[in-house]
Amino acid sequence: MGDAVLRAEGVVAGYVPDLPILKAVDLAVRRASVTVIIGPNGAGKSTLIKTIAGLVPLSSGRIIHDGADISRIRPDRLAAQGIAYVPQMDNIFRTLTIRQNLDLALRRAGAEAAGRLEDLYARFPPLADKRNEKAGALSGGQRQFLAVAMALAARPSLILMDEPSAGLSPKAAQEVLECARGLTEQGVTILLVEQNVKQALRLADHCYILAEGRNQLDGSAADLLSDPVVGEIYLGARRKGAA
Repeated sequence: MGDAVLRAEGVVAGYVPDLPILKAVDLAVRRASVTVIIGPNGAGKSTLIKTIAGLVPLSSGRIIHDGADISRIRPDRLAAQGIAYVPQMDNIFRTLTIRQNLDLALRRAGAEAAGRLEDLYARFPPLADKRNEKAGALSGGQRQFLAVAMALAARPSLILMDEPSAGLSPKAAQEVLECARGLTEQGVTILLVEQNVKQALRLADHCYILAEGRNQLDGSAADLLSDPVVGEIYLGARRKGAA
C-alpha cells in the first residue's frame, strides 16, 4: 500500500516484558480511509491501537506515521504528530459540561479556539443544543460524539478509535460509525477496532483480522464481508498455521 499514512511493521508488544500480546503484527492504513481491525476476544486488537498511541510498550518492530518513526512516542506528543486517540472508556469528563469538555480539548488552540468551537458545534448540533449540560447526562451515542469532537479539536489527520460502538444501541452504533466514515471526506484517516463486525465492514475501506496476536487475513472490507473464511477466523474455529 504505497500511499499508506500509517504503517506498523513487525510489531511485538505487550503489558509485561517477555510476554508479548502482539507477535510481529503488520498493518498499513491508507490516507483518508477507514481501516477496521477485527478478531475474537483476546486477539490483541485494542493492544495494537494502544501501542500505536504510545500506551503499551513496543518490544520490537516499528510504527511509521507520515514518514516519521513514532515507535516509542509519548501519548502527550500524539497531537503534535497530528494523531488523536479515542479510548473505549473514560473518553470524556462526565462531571463537566459539554462546553467545558470542549474548552479543555481546545486549550492549546489559542486565538483559533473560538472558531474551532463553533465548527464543532456546527458538525455536532446535539452537542450545541446541550452545551451547558453535564456530559454524564448525555446518551451513549452522544457521549461518543463528544469524544470524537474532543479528538477533532486539535485538527488531527489520523484518529485512532477503540471500539467506538461498544455498549451502544444498534441505531447509535450505526450513527457513530457513519460519523467516522464522514470524517474521511475532510481528509481525516480513521483506524478503529470494532466488535460490531458487519456494520464496520459495510462502512470501512480495508480490514485486518487478528487472532492470537498475529495477522490472520486482510483485504478490502467489501470483499471480506462476503468471505466465508472471515466467519471461521472471527469465531475462532480456524487459525492461520493451525494444525
